[in-house]
Amino acid sequence: MTGTGSIGRKLTLLLAGVAALLSLLSWAMVNGLAKQAAERTQDNVLAASATTIAETLRSEQGEVRLELPYSAFSMLGAIGEDRVFYRVTAGEQMLTGYEDLPLPSDPPSQGQVVFDTAQFSGEAIRMASVSRVIFAGVQAVPVTVTMAQTRNGVSAITSDLSQLAAFLSVMFFLVAVAMSAFAAQTSLKPLNEIAAAVARRGPSDLRPLRREAPTELAPLMTSLNRLMDRLGQSIRRSEDFIAEAAHRVRTPLATVRAQAEVALRTTDDDAEKQRLRRIIRAVDESSRSAGQLLDHATVAYRAEDLSRHPTDLADIARKTVDGLEPTAAMKDIYIKLDTAPATVSGDAVLLENAFRNVLDNAIKYSPEDTTVTVRVFVENGYARAAVVDEGPGLGDGPAENLTERFRRGRNTEGIVGSGLGLTIASDVLRAHGGHLDLGQPTKGKGACVTLVLPSS
Repeated sequence: MTGTGSIGRKLTLLLAGVAALLSLLSWAMVNGLAKQAAERTQDNVLAASATTIAETLRSEQGEVRLELPYSAFSMLGAIGEDRVFYRVTAGEQMLTGYEDLPLPSDPPSQGQVVFDTAQFSGEAIRMASVSRVIFAGVQAVPVTVTMAQTRNGVSAITSDLSQLAAFLSVMFFLVAVAMSAFAAQTSLKPLNEIAAAVARRGPSDLRPLRREAPTELAPLMTSLNRLMDRLGQSIRRSEDFIAEAAHRVRTPLATVRAQAEVALRTTDDDAEKQRLRRIIRAVDESSRSAGQLLDHATVAYRAEDLSRHPTDLADIARKTVDGLEPTAAMKDIYIKLDTAPATVSGDAVLLENAFRNVLDNAIKYSPEDTTVTVRVFVENGYARAAVVDEGPGLGDGPAENLTERFRRGRNTEGIVGSGLGLTIASDVLRAHGGHLDLGQPTKGKGACVTLVLPSS
């Protein structure tokens, strides 16, 4: 299955993108508000300074008099190291200050403060102008006070606040990303728990999932339970089909074999006898293959959900030897049994199936009038059931390859077999935590096949 990326990673990246956008917006807002606050502060100080100067204006002997108060300039010095400019005019006459200071674009009315921005001495300045009427004798004289200040201090304050806002935005972004990752992981935890619960099950464990899950995962839980129910029904139908197929195949094969044997005994034609012997051999191979395919399917279905019970390998060996002794007697093969108690935890049906396949192989490949030795013992914490024959051995290739399906040694030509016996035994032992040892006897020729299982 091709992956499309992690949901958690995508969710984290999405939330991180939202956090980045919010961080930029917050920085822009804080930066704008900081600039407005700094400019408003400067405007208020300029207005207060101009008003203070305007309030000190008075009339003496028919002339307008002015004494610049120190407090008016000290207020402006509180903002920063900016340069300060001023101008005071009475009508058309300039009383004091910078004569070339720009005039306000909108002259103020009496008592009104007007703000303006201009260039002076190569620098940007902010100006506040206020107007007042002074009576010089009987004449009303309009007086205008203009205070101006460079904007370096405001820019410095704005820059500092902007850097602080940027730092806070970055910290907010980092915290938001960490919280996004945590939120994504927490949100996906129920889904991961469901996946882990399914992964822990064996292929044959198709019980419905019974666990708490968020509402959004309820359709998934329902679909999984329906799927497992359909799989269970399909597996049961497959098991029934395999058992029925094996039975229906072996029954007519047995009939064909019996009829072929009758025909073989009644004919005198050598060519006809040869054909009948080939038919009997083919029927035997087909019957054996059908039986072992059924055994292999049984092992495959039961191995994933073992029914473990204390089982004595010695009892299994004795039962299996009793069942196969008639087959061995037809070839004058003597089965020597040497057992000691060897208890293991496992499925007795599967273990007997594995041992029967190994012993059947030993009988099948052994020459007539030989001995097959069966030993059951415990060694180094493992229960062992060894089957030693005097047959042609395991061949020249790697012995472990013989546990692959339908793989037979090169020295087995002419002997009926399906290549599934050792495969079944190996699968059963692996399901029980054991393994199959394939080797040579310490003395003489033949094969030594040992079933090794953890002893209980």
